[in-house]
Amino acid sequence: MNSIKDICPLCGGHKKQGTTTVTVDMGNTLVVVRNVPATICSLCANAWLSDEVAGDIEIIVEEAKKNHRQMEVTQYRKAA
Repeated sequence: MNSIKDICPLCGGHKKQGTTTVTVDMGNTLVVVRNVPATICSLCANAWLSDEVAGDIEIIVEEAKKNHRQMEVTQYRKAA
């Protein structure tokens, strides 16, 4: 039986575990992170990140900004 957490609040589709690509545009820095673990709606393809994964993405973006990169494309990695 599906729980309410398995139903997409936007379209009513079923959510399942998968991966997505996250793009963050911070003005002078554009960061693209691939293969990010997420919960994905099978109908509308909207993606939800866990708090832990979102924190990891923030660290990746901050590293790119600190290195004065205008653009960075990287794979997802857990924060150390």
